[in-house]
Amino acid sequence: MQQILSLAMKKKLLTAVALLLLNLFSVPAFAVTKPDSLSIKIGQMLMIGFRGISVGNAPEIAADIKERRIGGIVLFDYDVPTHNSLRNITSPQQLSSLTLELQGLSKIPLLIAIDQEGGKVNRLKPARGFPPSVSAEYLGRLSNPDSTTAAASQTARTLKAMHINMNLAPVADLNTNPDNPVIGKLGRSFSSDPEKVISNLKLIISAYHDENIISTLKHFPGHGSSTTDTHRDFTDITGSWSPKELEPYRTIIGAGYLDAIMTAHVFNGKLDPLYPATLSKATLYDFLRLKLGFKGVILSDDMQMKAIADHYGLENAIRLAIEAGVDVLIFGNNTSYDPTIASKATEIIHSLVQKKIITPERIDQSYHRIMELKNRYLFIN
Repeated sequence: MQQILSLAMKKKLLTAVALLLLNLFSVPAFAVTKPDSLSIKIGQMLMIGFRGISVGNAPEIAADIKERRIGGIVLFDYDVPTHNSLRNITSPQQLSSLTLELQGLSKIPLLIAIDQEGGKVNRLKPARGFPPSVSAEYLGRLSNPDSTTAAASQTARTLKAMHINMNLAPVADLNTNPDNPVIGKLGRSFSSDPEKVISNLKLIISAYHDENIISTLKHFPGHGSSTTDTHRDFTDITGSWSPKELEPYRTIIGAGYLDAIMTAHVFNGKLDPLYPATLSKATLYDFLRLKLGFKGVILSDDMQMKAIADHYGLENAIRLAIEAGVDVLIFGNNTSYDPTIASKATEIIHSLVQKKIITPERIDQSYHRIMELKNRYLFIN
């Protein structure tokens, strides 16, 4: 009897060790017995924006989740193409209901993301019942760790209550050009001093993690020195960019950061003489992956912004971004609106694989990183 009990205990121990090894190698539980299809892997690489305050009035996004298995959603409070203040967010109650509805449609937990930086870039506004927020510039000038932590904790708790699991923040750009129309003038940078930026980033990331919110550093390799807006046009920072703009990334990655980094659509000839950062293998793979050692998820900035959309065709842009090392392609549908964009993107990626332009192994790399991120934050009992 003692021998049987001992064998049973050994069997349980071996089973526990096997399960631990599976988790360590970040194989999702639902994929252990049945490998996921190429369609699922491609779908997980897409984050899509949509119009609607409920699933009932957003049939396109429901189909994208259920049929195309997209991996992420990005939410907005304002519809830019129609200049309409009604988009996805009207109140805390409505938003909470919407995000739960969206998650309920997906077999794999969704990344539900939002730009809740604080200050002027603020989707959850007090006028709609959400707590007030402050800008990065304000926190940088205040230079008080307790204030930064308190602001970040409030944001994280608000997102968690709304079932939003990913913030497209904090901004790691240096305020090297205060007249920058998309960074400096909007108060989105903590400081022109890398050390001040780094100290604030560390506090904010820690506060987000305390509430199980995924952080996203942006915009790699630095957008603070630009004089034009990538939402509107091609933006060349070759002459204004400085290597010190990499310091926040170098330090945070060196400290073990594994969440997400968002690319900039800026053209920086010092890193790549041919392509803007989002489409640049020299910038994303050679520099961010190999030189800085980042092993987390790389998100594109919105692929419909004019710096990309007006200069590269959709298929070419998708190909270049994936070849460069982008894991999640964002189509916010809020610079222009295309309810079929997820279908178009999935068809293009499938075609690129079929033509052997993009290898299945390259898709697997992104899928593995995405699922590892989801396993750490979203697969929680």
